[in-house]
Amino acid sequence: MATPRESMPMSSTVTNPFREMERWFEESLNRPFFGMNWVPFRNLINDLGNSGELMPAVDMFEEGEHLVVKAELPGISREDLNLRIVDGNLIISGEKGSGETVERSNYLRLERHHGSFTRTLRLPDGLDTEHIRASFRDGILDVRIPKTESTVRQIAVE
Repeated sequence: MATPRESMPMSSTVTNPFREMERWFEESLNRPFFGMNWVPFRNLINDLGNSGELMPAVDMFEEGEHLVVKAELPGISREDLNLRIVDGNLIISGEKGSGETVERSNYLRLERHHGSFTRTLRLPDGLDTEHIRASFRDGILDVRIPKTESTVRQIAVE
């Protein structure tokens, strides 16, 4: 005998498939590993003699009148960090030096990354990109972008 299913409100069952697919894709490419994210199949790439690409883990959220972006960048110095706004994108880039010379022939495993990195984040509309504040402390980049006041205008229908 079949049991009746619990009814759910319509709003919780209807989702935007493109938003879900975008969220899934972003999450699948950016799984955090000890504060850093790596491209998929990193171990396979490393085994072939190439190092994985460094992708800083990023949180983006609203806090009061600001959009806040926090990025984990352990081992990066402030001097090696670069932030830019280009066409509505926040671009975080930099260089992580290893501080040592590595001769690959003696290594069984080489996972620590050094070299350049870039992370591009599409910013939502309604932000004042002229008044961005950024700080960097203990390997955490904190970017605060003020929201602009939205203007609402009533449109008469004729």
